[in-house]
Amino acid sequence: MPAESPFLFPVYAQLPLEPVSGAGARIRTADGRELLDFYGGHAVCGLGYGHPAVNACLREVGERLLFQTNAVPNRERAEAAEALAGFAPEGLDRVFFVNSGAEANENALRLAFRAHPGRTTVVAVSGGFHGRTAAAAAVTDGSPKWYHFPALPFDVRRVSRDDPSALAAAVDDSVAAVILEPVQGMAGAVALSDEMLAAARRACDDSGALLVFDEVQCGMGRSGRAFACEWAGVTPDLLTTAKAIAGGYPAGAVLASAELADSLPVGSLGTTFGGGPLAAALVTTVVRVIREERLLERVRRLSERIAEEAVTGPVVRVQGRGFLLGLVCSRPAREVRDALLDRGILSGTSTDPAVLRLLPPLTLGDGDVDALIAALADMGPTP
Repeated sequence: MPAESPFLFPVYAQLPLEPVSGAGARIRTADGRELLDFYGGHAVCGLGYGHPAVNACLREVGERLLFQTNAVPNRERAEAAEALAGFAPEGLDRVFFVNSGAEANENALRLAFRAHPGRTTVVAVSGGFHGRTAAAAAVTDGSPKWYHFPALPFDVRRVSRDDPSALAAAVDDSVAAVILEPVQGMAGAVALSDEMLAAARRACDDSGALLVFDEVQCGMGRSGRAFACEWAGVTPDLLTTAKAIAGGYPAGAVLASAELADSLPVGSLGTTFGGGPLAAALVTTVVRVIREERLLERVRRLSERIAEEAVTGPVVRVQGRGFLLGLVCSRPAREVRDALLDRGILSGTSTDPAVLRLLPPLTLGDGDVDALIAALADMGPTP
């Protein structure tokens, strides 16, 4: 594998492969290998590689109008907002487009403090990952190891992800927001309980704090619902999403109620690239494909297969939801990842050294699941 350019910051740990092309759920490497991709570029490639609808959108809109600013209206942006609001839980019918999940979370937290200018605190839960910008990093569990600003931008009160009563007790009139991932990604695909989400909703209702659900990784159909919070029947005040929202193109969004959004004066939020014509058209395309190809049903069905059949070889348990799954292993997950790579399957690790993370495209097929199960079984149990 060629080394990265010496002109780049050497900040990424990298696998020994160089993808050069992809089709469906498979990628081809520079040395001619074909790999089945169960990682999807950190959950970004939700429709896989080379999807005809995505390619058509790239050609049509990219050739016609690659970019324009939010300082002028744009048809693609308007259509994308309508499509995303129609895909989201009822009541979240206003959209602010950004470029990434971290930027979405940054703006959601900014909105919470704007709504409560006298409050100083955000409640977050253990295991959460929300990004690497200032506010997003502040609420990310373990962030002090790389958070190098001299001070946090606000107070953070952290509670266990398994303790609804502790969450309820933590939310008082100093709290502007509660932020959590309904299914935690980096932590190893940990689905928070329905009781935890409901407790967060009640606590925010009682205190007036805003409830923020970070669905950057678990949203856009990955859980088997449009958004993972729908499994619990709990709707937040603000919902953030990114990753797979634009089929591989950088994009993100904050969704909120009309009441909250309409309270914002002109100039209160801003972004240069968010909601550009090509990004917006791709958002519309992704929502349309998920609906037309009935991908939510596919995710639910194949996720059940993986949960039932992947407990083989080194895997002792499967956790998570939909296509955000954690394979709990009897030996280090990195060893299992490398053994799968030797068998032609790309997967990922997590902050839990025992958990292998799966984030495949929503277009995955039964044959792809067969290949994963066979590869795991071929490893045999931990000696």
